[in-house]
Amino acid sequence: MGFVVGLDAGGTSTRAVVLDLDGTRLGAGVAGGANPNSHPPARAAAQIRDALRAALDGLDVRKVQSGVLGMAGSSKLTDPAVATLFEEAWTGAGLRCPMRVVTDSEAAFAAGSASPDGTVVVAGTGSIAAKIVDHRMTRTSGGYGWLLGDEGSAFWMGRSAVRDTLAQLETADPLSALAEAVLGMSLVETTERHRMWSRLITVVNSAPPIGLARYAPLVSAMAADRDPHAQEIVEAAATYLADTAMAARDPEETTPIVLVGSLVGPSSPVGDRLRAMLSARAKAPVRLATEGAAGAAWLAAVDLLGPTAPRPA
Repeated sequence: MGFVVGLDAGGTSTRAVVLDLDGTRLGAGVAGGANPNSHPPARAAAQIRDALRAALDGLDVRKVQSGVLGMAGSSKLTDPAVATLFEEAWTGAGLRCPMRVVTDSEAAFAAGSASPDGTVVVAGTGSIAAKIVDHRMTRTSGGYGWLLGDEGSAFWMGRSAVRDTLAQLETADPLSALAEAVLGMSLVETTERHRMWSRLITVVNSAPPIGLARYAPLVSAMAADRDPHAQEIVEAAATYLADTAMAARDPEETTPIVLVGSLVGPSSPVGDRLRAMLSARAKAPVRLATEGAAGAAWLAAVDLLGPTAPRPA
């Protein structure tokens, strides 16, 4: 029996899954972020190779018959030089089947639903909503990247937390729990407000912009503890994501909505609010997907077996 392989390459991490044609998981691998828009392309390609090698460890690579790479920033592969780096990573892991590249949105939707049509909302380091028709993305809403948008994403939430902290430091009011957490993570130890303000700006600007996403978990944690500053950011993030999802759908559409990403999991305040908003606004089932790599692997199986390919166990 042959194998299929699927990858989910995002801004923070890359996951690879190997399945047999019955949908049984045979291997898995994890590596760092591989979005070539937020990481140097050579480094991103190396993460693809490392995740594949980990997932294929101990398996007969020659039995892999089909593979799908679901990737944030997949448009970057229209650059021949970048595409060559990723092809070399693919073959460098021992794969000889073609590398079919899809968006992370298509892989995420396939992870949450066997339906060929619907809407997917990806909310991790970045954010985007997409309309899926016959397993392919036909329309998007958002997804402009950290510089131009990604409202409601972990990057956006982290930046909002830092901006809110800076605004609080410009006053004489007591600092919120969120601001204290942001300063603690940033190792800002002085007690003089203007120096704290200056030091926080310096710390944030000395790191890559995408590093702002690391503050997002603080917002979720403080919102769960009912910090009003964090709750306001969570409400705004959920509203942005709900608006983005609805913009990708046709009026009165009833196809499934699949949510995927670190911000919309079962224990996430943003995810809880987003599910409530979408349930009120859309006449459609709202589902949660947790593993885009498995969705990519299932798409690889569909390439071989058609729409009746067994779903991953």
